[in-house]
Amino acid sequence: MSEELIPIYIMGKQYMVPPTLTIMKAMEYAGYQLIRGVGCRGGFCGACATVYRLPGDYRLQIGLACQTVVQPGMYLTQIPFFPAQRAAYRLHELEPTFQTLFTLYPELMRCLSCGTCSKACPQDIDVKQYMADAMRGDIRAVADRSFDCIMCGLCAARCPAEEAQYNIAILCRRLYGKYLAPKAEHLAQRVREIEEGKWDEAVEELKSLSLEELRKRYNEREIEPE
Repeated sequence: MSEELIPIYIMGKQYMVPPTLTIMKAMEYAGYQLIRGVGCRGGFCGACATVYRLPGDYRLQIGLACQTVVQPGMYLTQIPFFPAQRAAYRLHELEPTFQTLFTLYPELMRCLSCGTCSKACPQDIDVKQYMADAMRGDIRAVADRSFDCIMCGLCAARCPAEEAQYNIAILCRRLYGKYLAPKAEHLAQRVREIEEGKWDEAVEELKSLSLEELRKRYNEREIEPE
């Protein structure tokens, strides 16, 4: 059995693990109980950012522990929270302008357009391009290009200009959502109806149903009413 295992190093200590496991599963195989730095386990939440090196390679590698498969001699550690600059602000007091971006994140203009952030992104987001959009004040473009960001912080971890790309991106998405995106009138109408009590009876009916009846109602629902 030992011949089928490979050595990896977790926090400086060697463990023998199966070569088919992801870093996260290998850590659990080695006996670690993960209570931080683990979330969805599907590459969507960004909680399991990991830094590692491989034998004979001077480069520092990064990845998500739930997606990256172990390699022989891998020397790794997790960074469940990256200490990047994060501005404090009240969204309703802001304006969707370049000045807002620059005031909250003046380091924005330090971007070298080197592309390291894009190479680091586990979601294959063109981070370099949305940073260029941000420097032009194109909040809509930043929000669109960064839509799939999972806030893992790996872009910031590799940035030679020490920027916090993902925090700049979420600011743009918030500004876009509040000030620039088309308003969902049907949603506003439904909220008014709820506040007026129009759906109180329907809610009480749902609360009275059994679990089986709720599942049946859910599966038979009309998803796209005409």
